[in-house]
Amino acid sequence: MKYQSKSDAVLLLKDGTVFFGKSAGKVGTATGEICFNTGMTGYQEIFTDPSYFGQIMLTTNAHIGNYGIHAEEIESENMKISGLICKNYNVNFSRPDADESIQDYFESEDMVGISDVDTRSLVRHIRDKGAMNGIISSETTDLDVLKEKLNEVPSMEGLQLCDKVSTKEPYFFGDENANYKVAVLDFGVKKNILRCLSDRGCYLKIFPYNTPFEELESWNPDGYFLSNGPGDPDTMPEVIENVKKITATLFPVFGICLGHQALAISEGISTYKMHNGHRGINHPVQNLATGKCEVTSQNHGFGIKTEEVENHPTVQATHINLNDNTIEGIKISNKNAFSVQYHPESSPGPHDSRYLFDNFINSIQEHKQ
Repeated sequence: MKYQSKSDAVLLLKDGTVFFGKSAGKVGTATGEICFNTGMTGYQEIFTDPSYFGQIMLTTNAHIGNYGIHAEEIESENMKISGLICKNYNVNFSRPDADESIQDYFESEDMVGISDVDTRSLVRHIRDKGAMNGIISSETTDLDVLKEKLNEVPSMEGLQLCDKVSTKEPYFFGDENANYKVAVLDFGVKKNILRCLSDRGCYLKIFPYNTPFEELESWNPDGYFLSNGPGDPDTMPEVIENVKKITATLFPVFGICLGHQALAISEGISTYKMHNGHRGINHPVQNLATGKCEVTSQNHGFGIKTEEVENHPTVQATHINLNDNTIEGIKISNKNAFSVQYHPESSPGPHDSRYLFDNFINSIQEHKQ
């Protein structure tokens, strides 16, 4: 049976701009920072990416839901976005092995969305004006009521969100008889990152984001991994102190996304809120050592300051974004640490950058020898 929109819906932006559409998912109201993703596929992985916690996802691809929902295509245990904005919300799906429709999925997750929105116009608005908070509702279209609720939503800048998505207790992943032990500091880690490490012979212990260094060290890992995650990287002073202790051991360290930013801050590099961030699966990044370009998967709203990296005696840029020349990777020359801003685990996205996991394993092998 074809899903019928239950009601009209409205989107109100912080600057007062209004878009009207139809309800999608659960009837209700949702708030958060609006960000857009340019990926043509992978909507389920995007919905479950912990780095999107606190954000309303605006999809630029016209069709969302068209290949249904598959139980295994998740990056965390449940959806992490705050809401969805899309053009065509397709309840009928074509993939034979899909487990359910997007509508069933959204209702089971209590997720609110709005469809039939002019997403091209909205993306252009966000691109020009910058990322901003918004509110979507299919239970009321009273703009005065919605404006009052929207005014209560905090800015993403200055927001610490790791405690909302990090594991509460340590757990293990992979084969306990694997060649290497890696301690994972979980700021909101994606499942495919754990798979990429496990597939390369790593037995992982995933620790809460604020675990003291001494507890990490007591497990006697061969290397440390700093994961992706949501929120403002400048809101975690205790974490940064732990990262300093980790890198001081000269054990191999690999960071991705928020982990990249944490590594940079630990070396005195500042971060900043980007105009609208990088979110998609086709961002060109150049490896400065090889000169080769990688097509990368990205999801971040903060970056590290280029001029501070260029003037730093021990932090070296290893990768740059070819769209805007922002720094996408660094290494610490006097420590055994490197990181990238983008997502080499590529869920979704191309596999151009998975060599970075191999580089990490090589670093662990050399350190053990």
